[in-house]
Amino acid sequence: MSRDIQALLSRMTLEEKAGLCSGQDFWRLKGVERLGIPSIMVTDGPHGLRKQQGSSDHLGLFDSVPATCFPSAAGMASSWDRELIGSVGVALGEECQAEDVAVLLGPGANIKRSPLCGRNFEYFSEDPYLSSEMAASHIGGVQSQGVGTSLKHFAVNNQEHRRMSVDAVVDERTLREIYLASFEGAVKKGQPWTVMSSYNKVNGTYASENEVLLTRILKEEWGHEGVVVTDWGATNERVDSLAAGNELEMPGSGGYGDRKIVEAVKSGMLSEEALDRAVYRLLQLIFKSVNAKKLNASYDRDDHHALAHKVAAESMVLLKNENSLLPLSPGDNVAVIGAFAKKPRFQGGGSSHIHPTRLDEPLAEIRKLASSSASVAYAQGYSIDSDISDAALIDEAKMAAASADAAILFVGLPDRYESEGYDRTHLRMPANQEELIEAVAGVQKNVIVVLMNGSPIEMPWLGKVRSVLEAYLGGQAVGGAIADLLYGLANPSGKLAETFPVKLSDNPSFLFFPGEADRVEYREGVFVGYRYYDSKHVKPLFPFGHGLSYTTFDYSGLKFSKISILDTDTLEVKVDIRNAGTRPGKEIVQLYVRDVESTVIRPAKELKGFAKIELQPCEQKTVTFTLDKRSFAYYNTRINDWHVESGEFELLIGRSSQDIALTGTVRVESTVALPLSVHRNSLLGDLLNDPRTAPLVGGLLQQFQAGMGMSEGEPAGGEGMGDMFSAMMRYLPLRNLVSFSQGAFTEEMLDGLIAQLNRAG
Repeated sequence: MSRDIQALLSRMTLEEKAGLCSGQDFWRLKGVERLGIPSIMVTDGPHGLRKQQGSSDHLGLFDSVPATCFPSAAGMASSWDRELIGSVGVALGEECQAEDVAVLLGPGANIKRSPLCGRNFEYFSEDPYLSSEMAASHIGGVQSQGVGTSLKHFAVNNQEHRRMSVDAVVDERTLREIYLASFEGAVKKGQPWTVMSSYNKVNGTYASENEVLLTRILKEEWGHEGVVVTDWGATNERVDSLAAGNELEMPGSGGYGDRKIVEAVKSGMLSEEALDRAVYRLLQLIFKSVNAKKLNASYDRDDHHALAHKVAAESMVLLKNENSLLPLSPGDNVAVIGAFAKKPRFQGGGSSHIHPTRLDEPLAEIRKLASSSASVAYAQGYSIDSDISDAALIDEAKMAAASADAAILFVGLPDRYESEGYDRTHLRMPANQEELIEAVAGVQKNVIVVLMNGSPIEMPWLGKVRSVLEAYLGGQAVGGAIADLLYGLANPSGKLAETFPVKLSDNPSFLFFPGEADRVEYREGVFVGYRYYDSKHVKPLFPFGHGLSYTTFDYSGLKFSKISILDTDTLEVKVDIRNAGTRPGKEIVQLYVRDVESTVIRPAKELKGFAKIELQPCEQKTVTFTLDKRSFAYYNTRINDWHVESGEFELLIGRSSQDIALTGTVRVESTVALPLSVHRNSLLGDLLNDPRTAPLVGGLLQQFQAGMGMSEGEPAGGEGMGDMFSAMMRYLPLRNLVSFSQGAFTEEMLDGLIAQLNRAG
């Protein structure tokens, strides 16, 4: 369907234009029948289609059509596999086409600032580079099928507590390097058809009304060509949000917001040109969807379930495997313990709740893989709906465990512990589950814990169990994927996309989360997740990037294409990875960058590259990374741009942020000199450190030193006076040259010096 959008726009009335800027209902955009503009449908959610039937709502209270439930983002990010995430996106796009859905509301790219955020299961990572790469792959996959995405929740939406009123107060450098960077790469690489503005305020202004975020940064700087849509119910003042660059209000407000727009245009408060720009983008979205619609679209449920199984297996993380307890042998007698073994927690609560096409039960899948001669006993162990221990259930579990070769405990966080709408208050599992682990470990030395949770937990019992498999919220194929990993049909290859702290108070946001009243200050700055733990030398329970395998990998042959580059150049980094074990496996190779000496506060290391490779036993492959200016830069608020300081940078290749195998150093020269702004209070030390001003200031200080009776190499006034003089001079403002010289250096001379120094820039 070809349309001249500009011509169509010229035929619309003011009321029709305003009406197009809000939803028809919960899930549909308005159309204009007389002009042949159709209504299109959008729907949740990031890891599966949540198209509701009949009466609809935003909270998932009503049932939705059956759809494939893939692992949630917390799990998928642990695959660190761009191609795999893209495949999930393709499958989601196919299901949207089959259900006539134009835009799927996801992915979520918010940073995991605190492990307490109730919606962390929907988000990828604590690291902006990993998060943006995963989001871009998701977007690319979905949109390859002619279905739009909605990158959310833009921006600084990192808690559910008072989410519709809280003001997230964050400094500009932190905003750019952490919270916006998570969206930036996804926008530039993926061009999502829509971006969803979040509920909260950002530095005093609602995100849906924030012109700096929505227009200056998103549209103008990053080049987003699509539509900005509010989160459902996020509109504060409709005219202000439209003027800021928020084209679409969802859901509709019964025409109230539309009337406000009309009145604002008629009164001159809002220009019709601004309204036309918004409507133009909306029409582009509508007809892009219409033109991409596939007639009689369908998908193969079995194929999509198989993909969900593959993704789940590659997303799970083997956290601990003492004495190589895993994989199990099919002939082992095992006790499967825990209510989650029969009723798995496979997805999160709230607006992303999916009605799966089928669901694999872990216990049944384990029994399929165990040999016919092996015993697979089951004990419930605890109640999902209560935190109170049941002595009878624990005794039953102990009996089953004591007579087995190994006990497999399915534990984690029930739905009531984490969901959209509220945050957690602690990192503990239910008390009855912790007591169960302790009790079983008392009668069985071979304890395997399988975790089903959407975010980190404390593990006071960790030293009493031999193996821990983090299954996250593994989607509808979770049972089969877990069984494959337990018995070695699949080799664990996931690695953590977030840090697991030993205790909640170790988290850098602990003292400031969730804030006071309607204000939360991001005082930890850029030190989020591993950036804090590694810089502060705080030992986590499990570090960012950690994950074990049933095989081992050797790292060698680190090579750089150059050892010195300009910040405008790219640098190729190569490293050889060899499977030194006896099983095929996949390894996630991580590249971190450290600024050896910086004049600004920077983390000890930052992730700037990663690759997942598959290797047969004894096979070796070379992994190549390409680094550019952003790999070495920090955001400089003086120039409002990314800046590289000249100097040495250490490149670290590792298995995790704290397991570094190889290091090397390169020198990067900056091609951009920061602007000079010399004034009376500029410090002499700073001027001596700048090659543009050092010669002039250095010569002046030599004269000054000579005037005080100090000759080079033989300081007057006793031993150490020269050092003391140098130290004092470093932090001396220029203005003090006048008073300390007793009039020999005049105010007029100072003004001339300042002018000369500024010209040097």
